Amino acid sequence: MLTAETIRKIRRIEIRTSRVVQEAVAGRYLSAFKGRGMEFEEVRPYEIGDDVRAIDWNVSARAGSPHIKLFREERELTVMLAIDLSGSLRFGSQGQLKRELVAEVAATLAFSATRNNDKVGLLLFTDQIERYVPPRKGRRHVLRIVRDLLAHTPTGAGTDLASALDELNRIQRRRAVVFVISDFLDQGWERPMAIARRRHDVIPVSISDRRERLLPSVGLIELEDEESGTRLVVDSSSRRVRDAFAARATQRVAQFEGAVRRLKIEPLMLETGVDYVEPITAYFRKREARRSR
Repeated sequence: MLTAETIRKIRRIEIRTSRVVQEAVAGRYLSAFKGRGMEFEEVRPYEIGDDVRAIDWNVSARAGSPHIKLFREERELTVMLAIDLSGSLRFGSQGQLKRELVAEVAATLAFSATRNNDKVGLLLFTDQIERYVPPRKGRRHVLRIVRDLLAHTPTGAGTDLASALDELNRIQRRRAVVFVISDFLDQGWERPMAIARRRHDVIPVSISDRRERLLPSVGLIELEDEESGTRLVVDSSSRRVRDAFAARATQRVAQFEGAVRRLKIEPLMLETGVDYVEPITAYFRKREARRSR
């Protein structure tokens, strides 16, 4: 049963993301992602500037003048949102939890998809599969996805991204655009992501927080791993401790970026407390530019 607070959150996210989609994202989304293929539409006389490769020589011979074939893109896509709900997503130091950013980004992508008549599905995971919602169309379905994302209380606390990708590869047989939204604080996911990439258009969306990279100088502080429950007291006033903390964070980011680069996938990098609209639209513009080459 939905609580009053969850209903208010759903409404706030619907209002904000609907505006974002309408004003900034939906058009870029449409241009950035290809449909399933090209469908024949008509044959018409050749006009100056038409692509000569589209000339239908048989029709041209019968008509006695050049004619070209026109095709239109089959637009309908399937979009899958594979979303990490592990314990580390409950962290946030910039007035926003990572999970809250995940919810807004997922809603924005889902509303963009449904605005373009695409199907949207959901896979929630931690160190186990938490929930699966099959892809469907429509605004009511997207609201159900947002509701499930906000209202779901995870059973697991850890992260098993490899198992989530394996499950995605098993259940999603037809080609889809797959947004994998996670902080990627896990290992061993490269091979199943490579398998997913061969079948789907995979986009890793990396969620981070500034304090995961930069430790403030505030004296003795207790750090807790939200996934394992391990606690550690550190002296943050020590420059050596802060530098070591930053170095480990830099190494984690480099390992992630190196892994997706080897898979020839470009990630979308987002951070709590920072507006996510411009990074998303910039990412879609780059895809659109590559597509038009």
